[in-house]
Amino acid sequence: QYSPDNVAGADGDIDPTEITFPGCSCLTSSCVVHVCSCLCHGENYNSLCLRPPAKEEEYARPVFECNAMCQCGESCQNRVVQRGLQFRLEVFKTEKKGWGLRTLEFIAKGRFVCEYAGEVLGFNEARRRIQAQTSKDSNYIIAVREHLHSGRIMETFVDPTYIGNVGRFLNHSCEPNLFMVPVRVHSMVPKLALFAATDISAGEELSYDYSGRFHNLPITNREQKSLEEDNSLRKPCYCGSRTCTSFLPWDSSLFSTP
Repeated sequence: QYSPDNVAGADGDIDPTEITFPGCSCLTSSCVVHVCSCLCHGENYNSLCLRPPAKEEEYARPVFECNAMCQCGESCQNRVVQRGLQFRLEVFKTEKKGWGLRTLEFIAKGRFVCEYAGEVLGFNEARRRIQAQTSKDSNYIIAVREHLHSGRIMETFVDPTYIGNVGRFLNHSCEPNLFMVPVRVHSMVPKLALFAATDISAGEELSYDYSGRFHNLPITNREQKSLEEDNSLRKPCYCGSRTCTSFLPWDSSLFSTP
């Protein structure tokens, strides 16, 4: 079933459509940094492109867009992901990776491409679905972990297996042309937004790093050893990049018992 937005999962603990954020009181057509309450962390976009983090920033800044409660207009420059698809994309059959997704037009670096939408699950339901899969099943469940300054970790699980959008057809690459950013619009439940990591030509397949390491910290020796131990359970990677790790990323936490 196609849905451009996230929906509540089977466990029903989280309603991603609920509006819980207060809106800004800006009366201008486009909000201004440090004046708008939604932009208190700094500017998010510049000419529709995601603003890259400053070199001195240890953490990526959180991205909050203006929402339905804001007094600014629909033309506000802080409304990008919520506008949905702006490019012509095509689902196609790849040689080794099953279905894939490619763009039919040029996409500039930093532009929002699409959301990875589906059912928003709790940890227990995500683990139950993962453990019920066989080796022949495709896994679409993604686990996004955001590390906060306080040391807390916020987890979001999205499953587009039964309900989702074109994002479910994106393949993994060890050298991807997209990267994922959690973007919040109406509540703390983020939209998993995919942005262009480089200029992308028409006809090029779109991909992102399933592990989330692209644009993030490098892998540690301890994590590398853990991945090598789990190789028997992992699926081969056919991205064909120069730095291919030979296997698709693996998240063993969803297979372990609490």
